[in-house]
Parts: sequence; C-alpha cells; structure tokens
Amino acid sequence: MSTSPASSSLDPTDPVQLTQALVRCPSVTPDEGGALTLLQAVLEPLGFTCHRTTFAEDGTPDVENLYARLGTPGADQGPNLCFAGHTDVVPAGDEAAWTAPPFGAEIRDGMLWGRGAVDMKGAIACFIAATARHIAMTGTPPGAISLLITGDEEGPAVNGTRKLLDWLAERQERIDDCILGEPSNPSALGDAIKIGRRGSLNAELVITGKQGHSAYPHLADNPVPKLARFIERLSQIDRGGKLDEGTRHFEPSSVEVTIISVPNTATNVIPGEARAKFNMRYNDFWTRAKLEDWVRLQCQAAARQCGQPKYALQFQSTGDVFLTEPGALYETMRKAVEAVTGRTPQMSTGGGTSDGRFIKDVAPVIEFGLVNKTIHSVDERVAIADLEQLTRIYETFIAGYFATN
Repeated sequence: MSTSPASSSLDPTDPVQLTQALVRCPSVTPDEGGALTLLQAVLEPLGFTCHRTTFAEDGTPDVENLYARLGTPGADQGPNLCFAGHTDVVPAGDEAAWTAPPFGAEIRDGMLWGRGAVDMKGAIACFIAATARHIAMTGTPPGAISLLITGDEEGPAVNGTRKLLDWLAERQERIDDCILGEPSNPSALGDAIKIGRRGSLNAELVITGKQGHSAYPHLADNPVPKLARFIERLSQIDRGGKLDEGTRHFEPSSVEVTIISVPNTATNVIPGEARAKFNMRYNDFWTRAKLEDWVRLQCQAAARQCGQPKYALQFQSTGDVFLTEPGALYETMRKAVEAVTGRTPQMSTGGGTSDGRFIKDVAPVIEFGLVNKTIHSVDERVAIADLEQLTRIYETFIAGYFATN
C-alpha cells in the first residue's frame, strides 16, 4: 500500500509535493504500489479522463498502466501532446546503505531523497505541475495533453508502453508528438535533449569441443582458445573496439563481451564447450538484420582460422536504433530550456534504451528530464531547485507547443 499523503491534500502545481507522494509509493517493478492510483486522483480534478489498463503475457508479470487525456484532439481542434514515462522503479537494494529511507522522500540539504526521485517520478510530477499551472493561466489548451504512464519500463517492457500504444490504436486515438521524461541531463538541467537512442542487440556464442583430462590434451578438443579467436575478431580490437566511425547524430557502434563461461570448475578438466555473450550498441548506420549478418560473417572468418569448430549463435534484441530528426518539436524544447536555464542543450543519442523505441513508431519523440547522476544507485536524490526549474521548462514548452501548432 502507498504511504503517500491523501491526494486531495496535494497541490497539483507543486512538483515537490507530487514527487514526495510518488516516491512514497513503493512501486518496484511490476508492482503498482499506489502510484497510478495517486496520479489518477490528482489528474481527474484537473479535467483529465483516466484509463487504467492491465496487460498480461505468458511468462511475464501482469502490469498496470495509465493513459490520461485532457481535451479532445481532432483535425480542427489541435494536436495531442503526450508526455510518456513510468512509475515503476528498480529495487532499493541494501536499504541499510541508504542515507535516508528509500521510500521516505525526505528533504534534506536542498535534496529530495528516494528511489525513483530522478528515474522518473520527479519528471512526471514536474509535467503534471506544469500542466496544472498552464490550465490555471490560460485554460484548457487548443488540442489535448495526455500522459502515457507504464509500470513496466524497468522490467521486461512487454506489458507496458508497447501494448498501451496498441490499445490507443484500437481506439483510433492519435498521438501527434511525445516528450519522454527520462533523466536526460548528465550534469545539469539544460545539458542535453535526447533525439534518439542506439539500438541494442545481444548475441550468445557457444563453441563445442570435447571434454577430457588436461594431462591428455590429444584426447580432448579444447574450445576455449577457439572462443578466444572469435572474441578477438568480434571485439574489433585493432579498431579500438569500434564497428564504425559514428554518424551525424550517433557515436561509434561497439561490441562488448559481457559473459565468458565454461560448464566446469575443475582446473584439470578441458571443458566440452565454451560460451560468450556480447552486447552490441549500434547507430543508424546499421539495422538489426545488417548487424546480425556482420556478426555471422565474423564468426565464419574466425572459424576458418581455427579449424572450423562446431558453434552455435543466437540473437536477442531489446530495441532497434531510432532518431527523431531535429524539427519543430526539438526547437520548441530547445527554446524552453534556453529561456529557463540560459543554457543551450546539446543533441544527444547516448545512453541505454528507453520506451522511446516503441513510441517512435507512432509519433516523433524526444527526451528531456532530470539530471541522471544518481539513477539506480543507493541514495538516489534530486535537487529541489531542479524540480522547480524542470516544471518551468515544461510549462514554457507547453505554451510554446500550442502557440506554434
């Protein structure tokens, strides 16, 4: 159960109050923890129509999600500006190692402490506060403002944003532009606006040999040295680990070995198989299919160098590369950031994957949120000043967006 204060006592224009209330909801993936219930109770008095959905799939936990909309978009009524985010958080880990209780939302030294304060309950609170201030100042916008909030971003990402977007399509509800509130700034608000993300592809390579006693190597076939050949070729050591030189908006693609293993622990046994797992982060020079073909070619070449061992290769993707070309959406956010912070943000495509990989299929999407220094760490925390400043950025953005659309 949530230990947050009653939603009726919350000021919807105050991002600090809203962040505290959300952090006090222990919504560790896939538990809702009271967070979506709290958002619904805050949004409905502002005029939002809220829809709660639960999606399930074999082998994955059921996940609750929220879609809330203010206004009715249409061809002659203005666009639907969507804010996307997630209320689920990663586990707190060793709570005794925290300076403040991870779900206490304490305020000390100008900081609000707690799991999810940055990633990304704080940004959700800021967008709601910005919307509430906009409504108070100018009334309902000429179009729609919506929030698409999932409880599955930190988990398998199967029963969250992707299925919620399918649900919207079935209802013939369109999103015109989207802001994703992931923490996008490395050091200070105004550092960066993310306009895309690299793709992420995992590969597992298994080389089969013949097990035997290490004192009689002629009776065995050691797969480990052969695996080393494959790893060396795939890692592109002679190219500094880079698969390419980068593209206009993306850094170079890379292959990183993440796991090497054999099925025995005895020092006098030659293993019967050796395996390695790789993670590849790739830019828009590649597609998943093109990169898989490249990996296969490298493995074929390595196999020729070491006697054609028997090997197997499997792939699994967590998201393809995407890019939102800088345009009106980006410019509106850039101007808002500059107006509030005085800083000129850089265009960024770095970092891991996000739910933007699903949203980009239905609408242009950019990411701008809080400073990401403490995400997923012990003592995750956000500066109170940043919550107010991000709210003003979102408020300026909302006004600029509807003025130009």
